[in-house]
Amino acid sequence: MALVRWAWVVVLTLILAITPPRSVEANAEAGNDPPAPPTPDAPSEGAVASISFADQADLQWLVAHYDVWRVDHATQQVTAWLTGRQLLQLQEQGRTIRVDEEATRALYTSIISAQSATNESGIPGFPCYRTVEETHADMAQLAAAFPTLVRAVRLGESWRYAQSTGAEGYELRGLVLTNQERPGPKPVFFLMGAIHAREYTTAEAALRFAEQTVHAYGEDPDATWLLDYTEIHVAPQTNPDGRKKAEAGLLWRKNTNNNFCTYEEWDYHYGVDLNRNSSFKWAQCTGSNCSSADPCSVIYRGVAPTSEPETQALESYMRSIFTDVRGPGDDDPAPEDASGLMISLHSFFPKILFPWGWKSTPAPNGEALQTLARKFGYYTGYPACQSGSPGCLYMTDGTTDDFAYGELGVAAFTFELGWSFFESCDVFESSILTPTLSSLTYAAKAAVRPYVAPAGPEVIGITLSVTTPVAAGAVVTLTATADDTRFYSGGYGEEPMQVIQAMRYTVNAPSWSIDVIAHPMTSTTGVFTTSVETAFAPIDTTGWAPGRHLLFVEAQDADGVWGVPTAIFLDIDDAPVTEERRYFFPMVTR
Repeated sequence: MALVRWAWVVVLTLILAITPPRSVEANAEAGNDPPAPPTPDAPSEGAVASISFADQADLQWLVAHYDVWRVDHATQQVTAWLTGRQLLQLQEQGRTIRVDEEATRALYTSIISAQSATNESGIPGFPCYRTVEETHADMAQLAAAFPTLVRAVRLGESWRYAQSTGAEGYELRGLVLTNQERPGPKPVFFLMGAIHAREYTTAEAALRFAEQTVHAYGEDPDATWLLDYTEIHVAPQTNPDGRKKAEAGLLWRKNTNNNFCTYEEWDYHYGVDLNRNSSFKWAQCTGSNCSSADPCSVIYRGVAPTSEPETQALESYMRSIFTDVRGPGDDDPAPEDASGLMISLHSFFPKILFPWGWKSTPAPNGEALQTLARKFGYYTGYPACQSGSPGCLYMTDGTTDDFAYGELGVAAFTFELGWSFFESCDVFESSILTPTLSSLTYAAKAAVRPYVAPAGPEVIGITLSVTTPVAAGAVVTLTATADDTRFYSGGYGEEPMQVIQAMRYTVNAPSWSIDVIAHPMTSTTGVFTTSVETAFAPIDTTGWAPGRHLLFVEAQDADGVWGVPTAIFLDIDDAPVTEERRYFFPMVTR
């Protein structure tokens, strides 16, 4: 079957003409209606191809009628999955079309590998990605192993679960990560994955972040303070019905609501795109074709806002964990000091996206959202842009990030990870996972002040002049480096960099806690003059209780903005202080 399919693709490649693109208006004048999806008796084989577009309206038309995977605005080409019929119909419209033989071959190889694989755990052919059942089982195991740090929650139900009253389908499950013995309120970070079923990397990255953070508690200073002073909510599988389809090697994107589209299962046409079904600006894009009313479109928005139980569950859950801080008007900003952050993990097309998607003009907090997106981009190496702005991606409506920001005022982002839906395990493990986890850790740090703190400097290195426990009364030297240059550079503008103005530390609680005293640090050169600075402070531990203490370090830029904190442990033992154990001046890296 693979050879038959590949031969078909090669022959089709040879017959495609190369002609200039036409706009939507030109197609209409020529009487070219949007091509219909293939009928059930049409061949299911297809190809990955690039398609030319003439302008933004033409791009949106392609997005609404085809399975567009990525957009290159510089060359005015989209990459899409096309059936044989769609290829021929687009050729008749007079567009430039090129079949990507390598990408098509790779996709078929992945699908065939998945359908024939026999690995004992993980998605067939992709053992690094846990199945829905394995994800849920490991979530339950994490909660059982760390009962004071992890709480399992039920967000809602999938479409099949709701239709069958639990006989089929899945629950939408999540985890709440926080030190339950330390009372709140605490800033909230919500991370969700796999709302689009075929995007393999996203659910695994979300669960790995949860596992890494919890397992590092008490060992890593930042993981420790994050769980002490932040509430992290993780929902790895937000479209579990669709994900089961994708685990079989199908290019399944939507949920599995089969009430509308009648095409055969292998065409992956039925279902609702849950990331076009949210209540905020549902079907209200200021352009056109930002979602589709065609039930067989891959961006079908459903019959009504939040028509799907998965969308209802996500919106209800976000309303329960976030306070609504934004006014009702489209131009009402969230308060500058608002807390709360939301990230939806997607793939593929390496970018960090932020609202608005439903219109091209900036959101009221657009500048602050852009700054934080560029901070994420520093870790991932991805450019950051407003999803609906010209030259970024394409316009969308009814999305979860627009809902989180537009309805609740939460700083919301979409991460597009990697270079493939069925990303190989080698690429995921070596190139995607670590940068993603680093950016998510920064996101958790920024959740307390997402519209302000990311503009400030980042503390990237902390050392103490001693690495072993010290007696209470010892004087230890704290040294730290602050850097205001750590933003993605290149593409869609540059983030301004400031001179470091000050550095400070607090003991056992971050600076925003009640009754915490901040202590100044001194520049090692005597004065702060550059965007990367090192400072120190002697810490007298007289009166400190034995045990492990946390030191939080922050830096301030020339605009007066304090960045997120970075922490280090200082351990105090119960041995008496002596003259030899009183002063520790040599600075030793921890």
